[in-house]
Amino acid sequence: MAAVSPVSGVGLASQKPEPRGSLRGRRQRRLNIFRWSVFTVSGLFFILPLLSMVKFSFQGVTPGSFSLAAWTQIGSSPDLVAAIEITLELAVITTAVVLVLLVPTMIWVRLRVRWLSRAVEFLCLLPLTIPAIVLVVGLAPIYRSVRQHISLSALQLFWAYAILALPYAYRALSAGLETIDVPTLSEAARSLGASWFTVIVRVIAPNMWQAMLNAAVLTISLVLGEFTIASILLYTNLQVELYDISRATENASVLFSTSTAALLFTFILLFIISTVGRRRGRQRR
Repeated sequence: MAAVSPVSGVGLASQKPEPRGSLRGRRQRRLNIFRWSVFTVSGLFFILPLLSMVKFSFQGVTPGSFSLAAWTQIGSSPDLVAAIEITLELAVITTAVVLVLLVPTMIWVRLRVRWLSRAVEFLCLLPLTIPAIVLVVGLAPIYRSVRQHISLSALQLFWAYAILALPYAYRALSAGLETIDVPTLSEAARSLGASWFTVIVRVIAPNMWQAMLNAAVLTISLVLGEFTIASILLYTNLQVELYDISRATENASVLFSTSTAALLFTFILLFIISTVGRRRGRQRR
């Protein structure tokens, strides 16, 4: 047998393995630094333009002065108030149409005709591959022909907005359906004598409340920020009115104050919807 050198034994004993906890701790600290760096840069990228817009909205006639004149002119514009009302109505109608179309269809496909799920997904995600300007080119003749017989208001834009919102609403609802054992719930309800309408409306849909809320938030955000379709089809919504204000007004502060008010209104509206939805979900649990 070969003798073991004591020197080599001491050398091996002195080379102690590095504790795994410290290595993981350093990796976690580096990951945290990277996350906070990305978050800080992204936050500054979005917040700095908003702060500049708020600053210009309070700018007076003379450089360096501050005034509330631009904010007081928002409520005195009847066209702007009408555009806000139409946009809110469009948001409510579009959200209702999207949810009524998608929720029962997706539940029924999951329960009875699962082989159609790929086709439904393809049709719902198809608007993502079609630019809004191309969609308007196809919709413009339809709206033009209908206008010859019926006087259409801007509320008729909900058909086009529902098409644009399909991909986002579908993904949100699909994520909600994945967290629910739909077959088990439907079989339990059917064994108790419930009809398919009761299964969809009163059993499965209430368990999708958070997913439906997410789909509604995405749809409302899309409607509040849409400009291309309304502008080309010669309808006036909030974004079109803001564009008209930017072209007509001589005081740029009015544009900045109106844009800031629109953003604040959107944030507050979405915050209220999210808060109400979370509270209702907790109460149901």
